[in-house]
Amino acid sequence: MSPVAVVVGPPGAGKTTIGTALAEALGVAFRDTDADIVETMGKSISDIFTDGGEAAFRAAEEKAVAVALREHDGVLSLGGGAVLSEQSRKLLAEHTVVFLNVGMAEGVRRTGLSTARPLLAGVNPRAKFKELLDARLPFYREIASVEVDTDTKSPDEIVSQLATVLNRGE
Repeated sequence: MSPVAVVVGPPGAGKTTIGTALAEALGVAFRDTDADIVETMGKSISDIFTDGGEAAFRAAEEKAVAVALREHDGVLSLGGGAVLSEQSRKLLAEHTVVFLNVGMAEGVRRTGLSTARPLLAGVNPRAKFKELLDARLPFYREIASVEVDTDTKSPDEIVSQLATVLNRGE
């Protein structure tokens, strides 16, 4: 088995929204590794960060990505930081990866600087968001088969574009 597409991008890019709609448009199942981690560990991502720190979460995430890539044959959404793992990037090289790009201003607007996003919590969430984008952008682009700018497009427009590209096998 192999996913039809793996969706990656920073917080606020629309990975879950677009991933769910894309799976529906393609007639396949949707899976989210963040949900897998919550189910496996029996606690929220915020609690995982609080209890074990980012390192504990990233270790769980790396395992969840490997399992999902092996087991799932639909659309798979990864957490925004999954691309930080070299092992995960190597596994993703064998798959069709959709990078949903979002600019800093739009990403901050969409996330609402939510406390449910542990890495954006703190004294200066806008600066933290920029730091995340700067650190992750090269990795997103390294593994991307397709890149879509989500700042000015509706989810329906993005899904339509991706469904066309994926159905043509580009």
